[in-house]
Amino acid sequence: MTYRPLPEGLTIQKSEIDNLGLFATVSIDKGVNAGITHITDSITKKLYRTPLGGFINHSEEPNAKIVEVQRVRYLYFLKDIEPGEEVTVKYTMYNPVKVQDD
Repeated sequence: MTYRPLPEGLTIQKSEIDNLGLFATVSIDKGVNAGITHITDSITKKLYRTPLGGFINHSEEPNAKIVEVQRVRYLYFLKDIEPGEEVTVKYTMYNPVKVQDD
């Protein structure tokens, strides 16, 4: 068996949103669970990102969402995804603060 850091049908490539992004290489149906994006360590409470969770960019009109079940976060598709389409989620895990220039 060969290790694959991403599920079959997904790849990382140049994104118009921000540097690199997660893209479909095949058609993916709405509702599909693509796998684990993040895991929270039960002892340290630290959040660890998997390769799948590392390249998903933000969109105000996302085509996927991250769902937490206990300490594990999964990527689910909100709509059918076409080959070449970038996978996006609406970031809700933090509140970015704008740094002011002096």
